[in-house]
Amino acid sequence: MRLPEKYENEMKDLLQEEYEAYKESLGLPIQQGYRINTGKISKEEWEKIAPFSAKEVPWIENGYFLLDDFRASRHPYYFAGLYYLQEPSAMTPANRLNVEPGDFVLDLCAAPGGKATELGSRLKGKGMLVANDISNSRAKALLKNLELAGIANLYVTSEEPAKLCQNFPEFFDKVLIDAPCSGEGMFHREPKMIEYWEKRGPEEYVPIQKQLILYGSRMLKPGGKLLYSTCTFSKKEDEEVIQWLLEQNTDMHLISIAPYEGFSKGFGLSECVRIFPHKMSGEGHFLALLEKKSTEQDNTQKQKLQMGKELKLPNCVEEFFSLLKFPIDRSCLKLEKERLYLLPNAVKMPKLRYLRTGLLLGEVKKNRFEPSQALAMALKPEHFASCISIDSTDVRCVKYLKGETLDVSDLPCNNKKGWQLVCVERYPLGFGKLSNGILKNKYYAGWRWQ
Repeated sequence: MRLPEKYENEMKDLLQEEYEAYKESLGLPIQQGYRINTGKISKEEWEKIAPFSAKEVPWIENGYFLLDDFRASRHPYYFAGLYYLQEPSAMTPANRLNVEPGDFVLDLCAAPGGKATELGSRLKGKGMLVANDISNSRAKALLKNLELAGIANLYVTSEEPAKLCQNFPEFFDKVLIDAPCSGEGMFHREPKMIEYWEKRGPEEYVPIQKQLILYGSRMLKPGGKLLYSTCTFSKKEDEEVIQWLLEQNTDMHLISIAPYEGFSKGFGLSECVRIFPHKMSGEGHFLALLEKKSTEQDNTQKQKLQMGKELKLPNCVEEFFSLLKFPIDRSCLKLEKERLYLLPNAVKMPKLRYLRTGLLLGEVKKNRFEPSQALAMALKPEHFASCISIDSTDVRCVKYLKGETLDVSDLPCNNKKGWQLVCVERYPLGFGKLSNGILKNKYYAGWRWQ
């Protein structure tokens, strides 16, 4: 692999006698990985049904290395949101932020969703996740991945970080900033990144990174935690950004990250963590975990709880709600034009550019209610009146994902007519409507198997 001379010299200065080991690691096979979605399946359940060979990522409790060329994105379990394909070292930031149920969490640079889906899963339906990406097209991919993962308590935004900062002062318990960077840790996996690095090196990203981490610290509650990460090795983008923040904000301080034997310490800031490919089975990452100092007089902006009025819903919606086997807080419902949403909580949210506000339940169309794909992915079989479960090896499973009408007269279900939650072995894929043993396919066209 051809490396730029300037980059090689910088890495030699950084790694000293370890440089040759690093250079050799770039010739090793690329390590593929995936992370199971513990919001949908436990590790024990997954290991009983896993359709491909894998071994555990030792520093990520729900992470695995893929051991063969199995096309993991072409299995029905992937369409059920049971796992997310992710490079192993990139799993680390969301894992080490220690999100807890009930937290208010911000992922500031969230697309395409590898870290946001894990943060949302850890909330277990409590609190809320704000996932933002400044690029509208990337934010759309982010939204799909969050809905595929079954994350319901979310807001997806596509906003300038400065505007978020104006609207969310000291609002979040946890903030993750996986900052845009020069991508030196991606050279092995994506050699074209070398060309980008030569055109746009670390110096171009540093001002952006400093701005992002400053905004992130201002949106953090006293006592809250912020995790900053990059997939680059440059000290300018890593330790020097952290040092700059500490000098700007005396209420922020570094704290230790849960250890692993392969982690390397930051240069000059020992609490920081570096992942190097010659020391661990990962492409490379930098992490720093910071905490905002608590004060006796906590000036945190209090979330304004607003109990909404209970909506008078059309009969078609009430009829569908009778199929749901869990209570819905009607003060958190919002009907916007034809679309019905369930908001994460009764917190008053500012006016921003939202791609999604809460869980889209469905649409009211000419006195009929069409439930959404997002709702199907957020449900469990016990949450719906009637389910049809298809084996992952049954050809009808892929046919359903392609949008085809199915004969399911041989498959058991509670209701022989009407809405069905269609599952692959009890893991939801989408909705269908049953009549005389024939299932009319309601799988979302934009997600279909190609």
